[in-house]
Amino acid sequence: MCGICGLATFRPDREIREETLHKMCGSIRHRGPDDEGILIEGGVGIGMRRLSIIDLHTGHQPIHNEDRTVWIVFNGELYNYPTLREELLRHGHSFYTHTDTEVLVHAYEQWGESFVERLNGMFAFCIWDKRRDRIFLARDRTGIKPLYYSFHDGVLAFGSELKALMARPEQPREIDHISLQQYLALEHIPAPRTILKGVNKLPAGACMTFTDAGITVRRYWDADLSASEHRKSPGLARSREGLIEHLREAVRLEMISDVPLGVFLSGG
Repeated sequence: MCGICGLATFRPDREIREETLHKMCGSIRHRGPDDEGILIEGGVGIGMRRLSIIDLHTGHQPIHNEDRTVWIVFNGELYNYPTLREELLRHGHSFYTHTDTEVLVHAYEQWGESFVERLNGMFAFCIWDKRRDRIFLARDRTGIKPLYYSFHDGVLAFGSELKALMARPEQPREIDHISLQQYLALEHIPAPRTILKGVNKLPAGACMTFTDAGITVRRYWDADLSASEHRKSPGLARSREGLIEHLREAVRLEMISDVPLGVFLSGG
């Protein structure tokens, strides 16, 4: 399952403490019992709890590029990473692991923030770009992997669960009463709100950039359900064949693993 967390600030009067980052990682240990890794440089600290699935021996995170100017913590699986890896090798990138995580680092170097549009997988990740002095967060298209964040008193905090943010003593803990009403009415809280005031969920199919100029959130993908698309439908039989083909391809892509695989079926 894995989990990520981190802190970032551009204010010189704010400090990223190693003890706090370890507490944040410890709060989500159940998501990744196999390994823990952190990186603290200046006003940025990123951490990760790992459940090892791919590249068990050299996949320790955070993972970096060739000159250690781009770092990442990653929760999820990238299903098309072998194809992207081959393309990046042709562009001259070199790899020190066999992980899907490292592919994200070099894809960001090669194509910038738009690389998220090339990804096929379920993910939430944070990239620390030292050269451009920016944090880049992204979440998969349908929001399979969670990602929470807050910005309080000049510090950006993020994590795979609210628990990670609550591990910080400085984190406000005020209930958002509008979110509480939504939960009682809908049995869930729609993004970007959470049960806590000032804490947001990064929406599905969205990414976020944090620099000294502030926070920018944008959507990089959304489902096209326009009427014109439905009128182009090739018919029920063709649609059924297309669905089966997509399901088979999805299963094939998800069978990449360095540990034993399993299948779970739900009867509803």
